[in-house]
Amino acid sequence: MLKKQMEKYIAENTLDNKIEFFNVDKEYVTKHQLIAGDVTVVEKAFKFSAIERCVKETENLIREEDQNFLNESISYLKNHMNEFVYVESNAFEVIRVDAVVLELDDVFETYTALFGLKLQKKFGNDMKAYLDTHLHGDGAKYSVMFSNEDGLWDMNFALNYIEGFSEDLSFVEVYQLMYDFIFKMVEAVDEAQ
Repeated sequence: MLKKQMEKYIAENTLDNKIEFFNVDKEYVTKHQLIAGDVTVVEKAFKFSAIERCVKETENLIREEDQNFLNESISYLKNHMNEFVYVESNAFEVIRVDAVVLELDDVFETYTALFGLKLQKKFGNDMKAYLDTHLHGDGAKYSVMFSNEDGLWDMNFALNYIEGFSEDLSFVEVYQLMYDFIFKMVEAVDEAQ
């Protein structure tokens, strides 16, 4: 399924023999020989179609933000514990994520990512096995629940337990870390089939 998503992305985004990839994408297409040798790969940067700061309790919009806000450290959420940040990006389509919410969990004081993942229900055990293996540290927490209504997995996990996470990272760096983590999880689920 990841291979099909990547082939679709390549077909829709190769212009003048150039294509943008994140590093994890580039590794995957090279491994699976999905692009021709004459195609130039350019480093991809996140572009967001929606960036919203919202009140946790009511989900009311506080303010729409521009790209510059995402250069802030994710520790912003520690200083604004009543808020969450909601983003949408076309980049998430490759890994089959709809949108992402980041917040600081009040109880565990961990930075948490919440999102919907478009994978079939039958992949649940492989997904959970990946999370069990790749979220590091005592008390690594996650929640995955399949929604028959939406046909996707409602997921959340503490970013603190992903290798390379630090609260000094900017929001953009955290989205990249999260993208890479989910990409590798989806790849592992694919390979397990």
